[in-house]
Amino acid sequence: MRELKRWARSEKGQNTVEYLLMMAVIVGVILVIGKMFKPQISGVFNQIMQMISGAASNVGTSN
Repeated sequence: MRELKRWARSEKGQNTVEYLLMMAVIVGVILVIGKMFKPQISGVFNQIMQMISGAASNVGTSN
């Protein structure tokens, strides 16, 4: 337990905790943004798939 306290008080331990907190915030922001824009992202991918399917069905039919 003493080692853990000593590590947490050291500068290296503080840097590690700061990086972990920053990563947690970044992951949280990405998850919130992903949840907010999920319908729009799905719509874009559906449009792309329809365009690819349409182009694939027209291969060899022109000319």
